[in-house]
Order: sequence, then structure tokens, then C-alpha cells
Amino acid sequence: MNIQQLEYIIALNKYKSFSKAAEACFITQATLSTMVKRLENELELTIFDRKNNPIITTDCGREIINEAEIVLRHSNRIKQLADELKSNIVGNLKIGIIPTVAGNLLHRILPGILAKYPQLKLAIEEITTKNIINKLRTNEIDVGIVSTPLNNNDIEEDILYYEKLVAYGPSVQRSKKYKSPKDISDEKIWLLEEGNCLTDQIIDVCSLNLKKMNTNLSFKPNSFDSLLNIVDEMKGITLIPELYYKDLPEERKKFTKDFIAPYPVREISLVYYRPFAKKRLINAIAEEIKLIVKPQLETSRLKNNEMTIAKI
Repeated sequence: MNIQQLEYIIALNKYKSFSKAAEACFITQATLSTMVKRLENELELTIFDRKNNPIITTDCGREIINEAEIVLRHSNRIKQLADELKSNIVGNLKIGIIPTVAGNLLHRILPGILAKYPQLKLAIEEITTKNIINKLRTNEIDVGIVSTPLNNNDIEEDILYYEKLVAYGPSVQRSKKYKSPKDISDEKIWLLEEGNCLTDQIIDVCSLNLKKMNTNLSFKPNSFDSLLNIVDEMKGITLIPELYYKDLPEERKKFTKDFIAPYPVREISLVYYRPFAKKRLINAIAEEIKLIVKPQLETSRLKNNEMTIAKI
């Protein structure tokens, strides 16, 4: 027994004719006759008396058709409910986000997301990539926003956007030699604390030898503000991501310099471990972030061969 067979007997009861019912159901008369007969055989009773013209629905058949109409109403309601659920974003979503992304992303996306989905409740915490992965696996959070690729086979990644890495330092505008990140490898380069994914990415794109950076001062800040303050006072260079650059005051923007293509970029993604229970919410958040952020980034106008993704 299937939904189509129930639709066929309802149509046949309505039109009292195999040819008219078949036409209404957009099938051949032979197919309709075969499917109705199979249902009767399965139920071991006669739904229609075919000896008369027009055909007659039997007493047992009328009761079956009454129930069939109820089943079809519920079936249609299930389809309608599925459509409502897909478009109605309701529920709770726990998000972990790395600090080097949170400070310049959340204020851009949260007003629009919360306004569009007033019944969506977000719980957001700033934590490291390692803790995000651990919490995804233990179901303490539903999704993470991190720099990728992670190269974890059990963690799924949905790329949100790419953002350029630009040089920052009081001397960068005066120099014409900083065309690629490797051109600054011999300079005094300041980095965030060890283990920060952006630090690893800068080491990668600049081909840094950490031994060259040893001085009589060891300072590993955990925020961009601390990092830029030390660069301003102690000279040297660092790299900052594009969204952070956009939030800088104008007097600090003059201390930045873009590289030439292929531009170093970092890849930012939504990551999840078991997405199925909240995949609809995750997809909605991902699409909103892409819609809001991508137009603000120069990378949205670049070709793939014009970018080099910094590795972690």
C-alpha cells in the first residue's frame, strides 16, 4: 500500500470512471486499474463494483476511502510542515568562534541574523580552535567558526569567505620591497601567542625561521590590539587580516601595505561534527554570513589563482 494507491481510489470514487480518474491522476487507465486491483488484493476486499457503469463503491470501499482521505490530509500536512520547517528558523545554536575572527566578524553578522531570525537563540563563546574541535566532538557546541583547512577527517568544513593578510608596521609604506610575504622574512616580525592559528599562517606564508626572531624580549600577545601597540612602539612588522584592517582607525590604516598577487589569504569556515540534528540552522547561519561578509571583502572579486591560502 502506498500514498499513490490511496489517491487513485479517491479519484475513482469521485469520477466513477476508470478513464476519467486516470486522466485526473495523469496516468494511463491500465496503470490505474492495475494499482487499484493490487490494493484490493492486499486488503482482501472489493472496493469497487465494476459490473455497473458508472462503477459503484462498495460499503467496505466507502469506509476505506474515508480513511484514505484522512491519510492524504495528514500526508499533505507533513509536506506542508516540512516546507514550514525549512523556512522557519527556530531553535538554539551553540557556536564556538576563535578570537582572531570574533572581534571583527560578530558585530557585522549578528544584527542581521538576529533581526531575520527572531526565534533563533544563539549562545556564542570565544575559544581556541583546539577547544572548538574538542567541544564539537563532545557535543558541547553545535558549530565552530575557525580558520581552515583543519585536515581533520571527522570534522566537516563549509568555507564562508577568504580574507587577505596585509602587512602592518610604521615602516611598510616607506618601503617598496614588500611585494610578497616572503619579502618581510628578514625583518623583525611580531606574532600572536604560540599556537594561535594566525601565527602559524604568518609563519607559513612568510617562510619564517623562528630562530631569527629571538631577541632579549619574548612577547606573545593574545590580541590584535596588544600586537599593534607593540609594533607601533618597538617597530617591526606583523600581518593582520582584512576585516581587522577595515575596523582600524584611519591613522593606523596608513601603516598598512597590501601585497601583490597571488595575495596571501586566510580561509574562514563553519565547522561541525554531527550536523544532522541542526543542519537547517547551520545552513541558515552559513548563508547569512556569506551574504553579509563576502561583499565587504576584496577577495570576493579575486580569482582562485590570485590567492594563496595560508596553512595552519
